[in-house]
Amino acid sequence: MRSEASITIGELEANYQLYCKAMKMLIAEKRTLNKIQRTVCWARLETLHHCLPRHYKSPQYLYAQLTRHEQKVAA
Repeated sequence: MRSEASITIGELEANYQLYCKAMKMLIAEKRTLNKIQRTVCWARLETLHHCLPRHYKSPQYLYAQLTRHEQKVAA
């Protein structure tokens, strides 16, 4: 079984789109920010932002962007 500490930045980068898609799905399911912040995708996005801030936005920023987009689509 793989532990959290053994994942590499390369693996995180390779799965970036998957984490973003997971966050989109959570937002579409109307999950609260508090619940989303406790997910694996949030933690992985935070790690990417922390390690490579010039390449990856913070999960808070992504959440705001995706929430705004979801509201526009719903309107």
